[in-house]
Amino acid sequence: MRKSFTRVLNTFISITVITAISAGLQGCKNEVKEVSKTAVDSQEKTLKIDVLSMLANYAGEQSGWFGKVVKDKFNIELNIIAPNLQGGDSKYASMMAAGNLGDIVIFGNDDQKYIDAIKSGLLLDWTKDGLLDKYGQDILRNYPKAVEKNETNFGSGKSVFGLGHEIANMPPASPSEGNTMIYGSDLRWDIYEKVGSPRMKSMEDLLPVLKKMQEVNPKSDSGRPTYGFSMWADWDNNMMMAAKQFACMQGYDELGFLLVHANQEKYQDILDPKGYYLRTLKLYYDANKMGLVDPDSIAQKFDDYGNKLMDGQILFDWFPWLDGAYNTPERVAEGKGMAFVPFSDESVYSYGFTSYGGNRVIAIGSKAKEPDRVMKFIDWLYTPEGIMTANYGPKGLAWDMRDGKPVVTDFGKAALPTNDVTVTEQFGGGSFKEGVNQMNFTTVKLTSINPDFNEPYDYNLWQSSLNSNPTKLDESWRNAMGAQTQKEYLLKNNMIAVSTALSISTDTPGSSLQQKQNQISAVIKEYSWKMVFANSDSEFTSLQKEMIGKAKSLGYEDVVKFYIGQAQKQFEARKNAK
Repeated sequence: MRKSFTRVLNTFISITVITAISAGLQGCKNEVKEVSKTAVDSQEKTLKIDVLSMLANYAGEQSGWFGKVVKDKFNIELNIIAPNLQGGDSKYASMMAAGNLGDIVIFGNDDQKYIDAIKSGLLLDWTKDGLLDKYGQDILRNYPKAVEKNETNFGSGKSVFGLGHEIANMPPASPSEGNTMIYGSDLRWDIYEKVGSPRMKSMEDLLPVLKKMQEVNPKSDSGRPTYGFSMWADWDNNMMMAAKQFACMQGYDELGFLLVHANQEKYQDILDPKGYYLRTLKLYYDANKMGLVDPDSIAQKFDDYGNKLMDGQILFDWFPWLDGAYNTPERVAEGKGMAFVPFSDESVYSYGFTSYGGNRVIAIGSKAKEPDRVMKFIDWLYTPEGIMTANYGPKGLAWDMRDGKPVVTDFGKAALPTNDVTVTEQFGGGSFKEGVNQMNFTTVKLTSINPDFNEPYDYNLWQSSLNSNPTKLDESWRNAMGAQTQKEYLLKNNMIAVSTALSISTDTPGSSLQQKQNQISAVIKEYSWKMVFANSDSEFTSLQKEMIGKAKSLGYEDVVKFYIGQAQKQFEARKNAK
């Protein structure tokens, strides 16, 4: 069975409830009510279904504890199809051409692929034969706005072809993260302390700090060289992913070739000479001249980065939720680990809570063998029981209830989030890591309140977890920063930009414009990587000029104009949402 570091994508999040929004959370804690429990009909035959997930990092039969739960409860066996591992877009295209996308289809975005699948008749309309009314009552009762969004944006106001991810009936103006954000400037805290904990005013101030850290800690735990930055290309889309991450620490996120602010009516195109994208490329170029950039970055993939992070080769990380790769219980007990270190002008992007659901979509294929049973299963994934089980395992394994409150079991302390800890046959056997839900789709935001026990779904937010003894790393960081968590620090210092939840979806460009966009993005990615590893200042400047010239000759301004229209559409929707 393939073991991939990529499985940490949604599981290395270490989070804490912040007092600043606890009142709002409590006010919403009873909004969601589970209205039905699905039980296996002993007369039903075993149903084997194909799950095409564009987010999956595993292909094959779902085994282990999650496979056992689904088999026991629904008499369903899951076969995961992962284009990421099985030919990429060509795999999806071949399934489209064959007219069958499987029983469950999970889209990484509600963009053209989703729209094309609807237009081609390859997705089932959930309103057909009362499918949603009969077998999706939990969804209808608890998340009507998410259903309405899909119906309005993709079903001409009458059809429903899927449902979004990370839905939450919570205060929309509040940061949706837990004790760590999605983005942040995280450093090896113990090494940062060794070099005197220097303050940083801007992102450029990272470089001398990282150089000092590298000098005092030139080797990883296994003796390999350390680097300030290590990058990977397999997350690149319209641009070089790593080159937009500092924009996300300034309140912006990408929209086509734009960087759009979370809650202000402003944007910048990525080729703006004064913008964050080109500024970040210059930062990496300067870092590479100092020996701070991993030379493997151009060729390696996310798994390679993850392995290096686990080994201690990486001194800086853009994603706090990945810190757990290095921050093992043994290391943090010694005071070693990754932790948030801000630069003073930081303003971290937060996606906020949304009752409309995010842009990832779960759907049912039009050729589904028994759509009623598939709908029952999807509906369960949006219930408290389904959410807890799909993310943390069945009750009694890694977590349980004690005096009416959730607790992590002794097994869970060793197994969570995705560790190779042996599971008894009673719960499916194998290891806990091998048994995780391989669909890689989060139905409901885990920082929202579980009405079954009036605490967040995420086990790191439970009072029983928060009241446990802090590690040596925690104590050191808290004493230095004057806060319990990254999120608390950012809230205290007004350093979070919360995005407004919107019911609209972004339009996709027409085929001609999309072709231009694809050609331009290929140029931008190619030259961005070349610029980072340029051999001289003059070469860097020449490459940047050439990149901008080629992009504009291919119609860059036409594509930017389209996305400016989309940004304006968002700005208008924000006004109406207030």
